[in-house]
Amino acid sequence: MQSDEEQLGGIREQEGHWVAVTDLMAGLMMVFLLISVVFMINVERQQKKITDVAILYDHLRTQLYEDLLSEFSADLKNWGAEIKPDLTFRFNKTELMFAKGESFLNDPFQKILADFFPRYMKIITHKKYRDDILEVRIEGHTSSSWLGAVSADDAYIYNMALSQARTRSTLAYLLGLPDVSVEKIWLRKHLTANGLSSAKVIKNEMGEENSERSRRVEFKVRTDAEGKIATILEDVL
Repeated sequence: MQSDEEQLGGIREQEGHWVAVTDLMAGLMMVFLLISVVFMINVERQQKKITDVAILYDHLRTQLYEDLLSEFSADLKNWGAEIKPDLTFRFNKTELMFAKGESFLNDPFQKILADFFPRYMKIITHKKYRDDILEVRIEGHTSSSWLGAVSADDAYIYNMALSQARTRSTLAYLLGLPDVSVEKIWLRKHLTANGLSSAKVIKNEMGEENSERSRRVEFKVRTDAEGKIATILEDVL
């Protein structure tokens, strides 16, 4: 049997062991707490960066919209065009642009583009915008109908081919304009042709498709805001 002194020594040894474990746990908790605080500070900083980027690009978009409106407001009615705050430049008069079911550009639309595009390029390639522009999209849109189509799927496919052909012919014409030759390298990196068929038809207040307004060509500017925010998020993760 153990003596009282031996039992007391064992108890003290166990107490010392638990004190050491407790100190270790407390130390680990402090380390985890410190890591958490540092992480939260970093997250807050990144969130502020994201907010700053969003504000910066919102200002850029607003300024670019105002510059486009100032430049083209006198031409919009004659061209059958409109400019949206989201930087969509929309040409609505399809009969002016293309023959029905065809992809070659009508002469009136060629003249409009020859006037419009060099002025448009001068604005978006200005030093205050050009480095923040990710893409300039030429989008071709159609209505959902196609004469002789046996199904909605067939109409969609036929219209897809037509809208793609129309944007390609528009792209080819623009690249051939002598007034934009100085920016040809920039254009080949940023200007794209996108046929969307009837994926984004325009509807009236009743939710019904407006076939005439759905047939259109649009120019859209995409900024690099998403890329900048993605880079910030990568730093956090």
